[in-house]
Amino acid sequence: MDMIQLVFEISFMVFWVSMFIIRYPYAQRNKSNVIQVNQKSTQEKWLLGCTALGMILLPAVYVATPWFDFADYHLPDILGVIGMVLLSPASILFYRSHRDLGRNWSASLEIREQHSLVNTGVYKYIRHPMYTAIWLWVICQALLLQNYIAGLSGFVSFGLLYFLRVGKEEQMMQTKFGEAYIAYKQKTKRLIPRLF
Repeated sequence: MDMIQLVFEISFMVFWVSMFIIRYPYAQRNKSNVIQVNQKSTQEKWLLGCTALGMILLPAVYVATPWFDFADYHLPDILGVIGMVLLSPASILFYRSHRDLGRNWSASLEIREQHSLVNTGVYKYIRHPMYTAIWLWVICQALLLQNYIAGLSGFVSFGLLYFLRVGKEEQMMQTKFGEAYIAYKQKTKRLIPRLF
């Protein structure tokens, strides 16, 4: 492995650890939430498991062992540098979306007691900034872990989760908040802010 590839992998793993550090206090605090609506189906559990495999386990195995080296690919170094640059906005957006949601955050499809519609902070501009941050994460994963298994597994696993879940999540929010959520949807886009 050349030095630049090592820098890319270390950068990704530092970012990877920082995502756990960001999420941990919210996950701990929200364990005490009283759940009113729980849509954590077998499909949801399976999707969360696949996402953990593709974004957590496979990248860790790739960096720690030579097992997947046969599936390496090589991108121009500038693309890896772009991946390193994108780590910052992904981290910031991941943190801000957790902070702005506060006790309303859940890893799965749930509505808690006293759940509120958050439409301030980054949620003023994007309905799903955490998903935007995770899309940036899997782009960085593909650019920095240049391996068909570890690099692309994030795209596949998170893509499945996103496309099979986001509609259900929005329907759940619309059922809970009614016209307020419909109005919010009209003012915002799912993943990127409106430019005009």
